[in-house]
Amino acid sequence: MIRLILAAIAASLCGTAQAQGWPTKPIRLLVPFAPGGSSSIVARSVAVEMEKGLGQPIIIDNRPGGGGNVAMQEAARAEPDGYTLIIGHIGTLAVNPFMFEKLPFDTNADFAPVSLLAKVPNIFVVHVDVPAKDLREFVALVKSQPGKLYYGSAGNGSAGHLAFEYLKLVAGIDIVHVPYKGTGPNLIDLLVGRTQATSAGTPPLMPHVKAGKLRAIAVGSKPLASLPGVASVAEQGYPGYESTQWYGLNAPAKVPAAIIKRLADEAAKAAKQPSVAERFAVDDAEAVGSTPQEYAAFIAAEQKRWGDVVRRANIKAN
Repeated sequence: MIRLILAAIAASLCGTAQAQGWPTKPIRLLVPFAPGGSSSIVARSVAVEMEKGLGQPIIIDNRPGGGGNVAMQEAARAEPDGYTLIIGHIGTLAVNPFMFEKLPFDTNADFAPVSLLAKVPNIFVVHVDVPAKDLREFVALVKSQPGKLYYGSAGNGSAGHLAFEYLKLVAGIDIVHVPYKGTGPNLIDLLVGRTQATSAGTPPLMPHVKAGKLRAIAVGSKPLASLPGVASVAEQGYPGYESTQWYGLNAPAKVPAAIIKRLADEAAKAAKQPSVAERFAVDDAEAVGSTPQEYAAFIAAEQKRWGDVVRRANIKAN
């Protein structure tokens, strides 16, 4: 027993000593998706501010593939020294563990939560010719024609797919899912009326809403200033419903606690900078910045929410 206590003390002192001299070189931040998306915007916006406090550059390294699993596997196998980090995401942390039969890492055991950085709300839109002005009317319309209307998504397991399947479960509606290979093809068919609805973040949808080609009928989380008069799903009869794409900062599991705390402090400070909030606002994203404990609790709640949706809707990776 004494040996175990001494070993724990030695490990703690070693970790503290390592953290005191950290960082002494650039930090690599893995982004599990292609450049240009919200994940890259969040990563770059926060990294610029974190560099000021850490005194070292943060190199953004986009590693798309496998629904984010390629980058997650690389991060899980990285040296736990604080020099390799990864952007955590609703898909990689709260959906993939339930949608894929087997992953080459343990989502909970192999990663340490650092800080929740941002939430990006999903919105629900319909083609302008759909005779529904809000979610209540849309649900009534679908119930009057079960199995005859279609909604598109950016692909099987995408945030929009999960958000709509969640809506189907809570509203008890039967609408057919049409998966596409990306947001672009999905919107092409929606805009010409081949499908009737979709759910996604605001950046790809808002230009068409403003042009009068699509109609926003609900917001997945709280109402947005950019969509005045459009109520949330919860406000339109489904309390407790929430669907957002979210992004956080994670590290390999065995990174010393002192380094995790330093990273969390700098990440939270960065997320609260006016320049970051201003950049996020362009995409209707909410800057957060949390402690590791708050982020861990958030991930657990999201895993419960989306694991239940994946199981009940029988969503598979392929």
